[in-house]
Amino acid sequence: MSTGVLVLNSTYEAMNIAEWERAVELIFAGKAEAIHNTNRQLRSAGGIAIPMPSVIRMLYFIKHSRKRMALTKRNVLLRDKHVCGYCGARGSDATMTVDHIVPKSQGGTNTWENLTAACSDCNARKKNRTPSQAGMPLRRAVRQPTSMPFFVLRKRGSPEEWKPYLFLSLSIEERPTT
Repeated sequence: MSTGVLVLNSTYEAMNIAEWERAVELIFAGKAEAIHNTNRQLRSAGGIAIPMPSVIRMLYFIKHSRKRMALTKRNVLLRDKHVCGYCGARGSDATMTVDHIVPKSQGGTNTWENLTAACSDCNARKKNRTPSQAGMPLRRAVRQPTSMPFFVLRKRGSPEEWKPYLFLSLSIEERPTT
């Protein structure tokens, strides 16, 4: 029926994406308030109509730990927005590779900080060398991404009304530049 409901902590930090049924339960239980509603109506069998929430805010602070993102090729490409870390070429899941910045043969590990998206040409050109050995500096520093929900939204997009709240949860380095 919808893309879900953005759940904010009482501090307006994006915490999660919930199904609309769970969001309505939280509102009726007095645990959350609707911050933004869609133009859709939820209708009960008794004829009661309420607006469907799109963004809700918890009425009390919830201490939560940030979820770690799985280290996969797809997630590295999402973090890097399918842009080659060496030349800046844009690609797709099918055309981009993931490169070890410090090759495994030189002690490199499978970590967020040692992997970058790379086009096939740059990956072949760099071979089994570090960026400095290959004369191919990285265009930007790589690091472990922050937790949900922003990372998941790169996969599937988000409604326009979520964007002001999502950017409150990003570090300065992750905020989009316009």
